[in-house]
Amino acid sequence: MDEPDADLGRLEAYTYLTVPERASYLAIMRLFTASLMTDLSAQQVVEELATEGHEITLDVAVARLNRLVGWGNLLPSSHTVRVKSIEEYQRTRSRYQLSALGERVQRQADEVLSSADAAREISRELLGLISQGLADLADRLERPGGADAGAARETVATVFAQFWTFRDSVRDFYAFLGQVLARYDLDSAEYTGFKELLLDYVESITEEIVLLSPRIERHLDRLWPRLPALVTMLREGGLAGAAAGLGVTVQHSRGHDLADWAGLRAWFSDVDGRRSEVGQLRDATMRALQSLLANAKRMIRSGGQGTSRRRELLRLAAWLDAADEDTAADLFTAAYGLYPARHLGIAADAQLVVPATTSWWPEPAVDVPVSLRERGVRAARGRVSGIADRSAQQRALIDRAAAVQAARAAAAAELLSAAADLGAVRLSEPAIQLLLELMAQALGSGDPALGDAVTSNVDLGVRCELIGKPGRETTVRSATGDFTARDLGIAITRLEPADG
Repeated sequence: MDEPDADLGRLEAYTYLTVPERASYLAIMRLFTASLMTDLSAQQVVEELATEGHEITLDVAVARLNRLVGWGNLLPSSHTVRVKSIEEYQRTRSRYQLSALGERVQRQADEVLSSADAAREISRELLGLISQGLADLADRLERPGGADAGAARETVATVFAQFWTFRDSVRDFYAFLGQVLARYDLDSAEYTGFKELLLDYVESITEEIVLLSPRIERHLDRLWPRLPALVTMLREGGLAGAAAGLGVTVQHSRGHDLADWAGLRAWFSDVDGRRSEVGQLRDATMRALQSLLANAKRMIRSGGQGTSRRRELLRLAAWLDAADEDTAADLFTAAYGLYPARHLGIAADAQLVVPATTSWWPEPAVDVPVSLRERGVRAARGRVSGIADRSAQQRALIDRAAAVQAARAAAAAELLSAAADLGAVRLSEPAIQLLLELMAQALGSGDPALGDAVTSNVDLGVRCELIGKPGRETTVRSATGDFTARDLGIAITRLEPADG
């Protein structure tokens, strides 16, 4: 069955579970799933991981968070934060939150890691409850006036929760049973235990399922003509109605779709020529019994003469007794693989022509080149290779550097055009990054209160001066957030050639 590319792309959310750094990714994802609607910055992730004993740098955290965003596990957060310094703004401006797909994948990963590799008991008592719930629902729908919507929702939710638990427990148990019976190293004690398990426990489970399946099938036959009206009633007043005008896809609860009821019926009844799960369960039990018998035959053979080497050893002893000393030594060496670790010989004459009919046994060994022996290549190694042409890579690097410089020049031009009133325009991301870079350099070169906090970039032709102005507040808006500078005046001017 071909899946759409968009649906297959959702499987990339499992990528972080397969990479070598999956332990670090799991720790990061658990921070986001620890509570509802959590949004964290990269610095907060580093600090939280440090308290749990996972030490990573800020750059590594940013890179891994961005990879999780690319795989669809996280989303950039739009949460607004208030900061008091440039350093704090740089630390908290990029925040992340959990996506719905990422939460589901992490929940499944934690379930797999926490589940024990042991037999899961089948919840067979749920089968009777499923039968009773379906019977009650059918009785209510057949009454005059139909069933109450609230009571119907409760019954359907209970029935499908019980069915899914029962179905999963059956599949887990039979998967464990098949894994065990496929082993060929069972000893007598393990064989006895699994024999009692199969003959007693599995037989009782199968008998109960076979007993209750016809009843459940009859209840489903009573419900089947009324299912469309029942599903319509179950969906009324739910999330689907509230989100009808928003264009949001809603995943209904189990039992609120006709496909869920079709799956429930297919478990107990043969549908469209396909055997029911109950029939497949009986077949699986029969295959398990056959595997148990195969293990019993193997154990009987291993305890008798089937796997003994007595006959072969007696034949070898007869050969050794009838052979001379040299032949007996060769036989003994060949039988037990007692060849020496070092093989010595004399190289053959290179000019000697050996006919093709000559046996390889008495003739001396032929020297085979290493390249032919190991790689199957007849060409001689060691020839000087040509100089690789890296002009394409050099051009790519030059083009990339030119693109970066052009982007910075455009950001500088944007800053200069908005220099008259920085708070009146909305800067792009490259422009705000350049502004923060210039301000950091200016603060590092002097004190705004003394009037020497000045920096300039000759390549971009821009000059930045920070002037101490108590009580003044300047807010710069950008695509990545708002930045507020208190007690500072920001002067962006064009750098004249003479100033450089």
